[in-house]
Amino acid sequence: MKAAQLTAWRAPLEIVDLPEPVAGAGGVVLNLLACGVCRSDWHAWTGADPDVHLPHVPGHEFCGEVVEVGPGVRRWRVGDRVIAPFILACGQCPDCAAGNQTACADQAVPGFTIPGAFAERIAVPFADHNLTALPESIAPALAAGLGCRVTTAWHALTGRVGLRAGEWLAVFGGGGVGTAALLLGRALGARVVVVDVVQDKLDYASGLGADAVVNAADVDAAEAVREITGGGADVALEALGIEVTVVGAIQSLRKLGRMVMVGMPAGDHVKMHLPMDAVYSGQLAIYGTRGMPAWRYPSLLSLIEGGQVDLSPLVTRHITLGEVSGELAAFDAPAPPGVAVITDFTR
Repeated sequence: MKAAQLTAWRAPLEIVDLPEPVAGAGGVVLNLLACGVCRSDWHAWTGADPDVHLPHVPGHEFCGEVVEVGPGVRRWRVGDRVIAPFILACGQCPDCAAGNQTACADQAVPGFTIPGAFAERIAVPFADHNLTALPESIAPALAAGLGCRVTTAWHALTGRVGLRAGEWLAVFGGGGVGTAALLLGRALGARVVVVDVVQDKLDYASGLGADAVVNAADVDAAEAVREITGGGADVALEALGIEVTVVGAIQSLRKLGRMVMVGMPAGDHVKMHLPMDAVYSGQLAIYGTRGMPAWRYPSLLSLIEGGQVDLSPLVTRHITLGEVSGELAAFDAPAPPGVAVITDFTR
């Protein structure tokens, strides 16, 4: 099968022919229908993620059709269209039993700890515990766009900080996660202000219904958010994983506010200097989040199918497997608005 393989850090991915994956016990093989290109893939491409060893096939935001079913799989048959979270939990450990699959100690993460979805096909372990049926009404490109950004934002807003209707949500970072948080926050009844340093992204956010936007290249972002919201946001979502946006998110909150960190800290940003005086005096809550448990997919898919949120503007570029390298390199600078999704795996 064709795959885009990482053979050297920061080098263009090589389009290679690899052996066909095999469905092990409890697993399936999917023919990929679509796969998103995410900033987390960029972390792998730069060598910042310690789980990635060369050579390696990245890609973790995917949906596909079942073409092989391994021994012990009960829920899935050849021909089923499915979507997967990027954290594949074992389904057997105490964390999984408690519904906290993202904390599973035996998890597999496509594109990081196991071969990913920048390929024609992928082997998916723990299939009964992780895969969700993909409704016919949801196009594969949109489903792949959900894979990391939308699911992570959904879990962050509803499963971690409990965003409520009427609250102010400040989104720091107007990329894929930030755009998803804007759309979902609006659907949940919140008022949303988006912060970025790229005016094109802010214009895009305004067009999608942001109540306000702040260009952090021109003003003190936290101060601007406090002024717009009349004292500070109730919830801040940090979508980049870098110190300046984490600090800004914390300082943008009103007293008793909640900040959730969605952005993945890596490289120079693993350790940060944070304004803990603001946390103390404001009695703030800081949440970390990573991924979304598979059992939460139905609530998100129902929201989409019911027309309460239109996520189609999220996907702005359909690309081929051979064009992935250019999308990864674009993350070295402020990337263009929207999400790139691989829909052609043949070239």
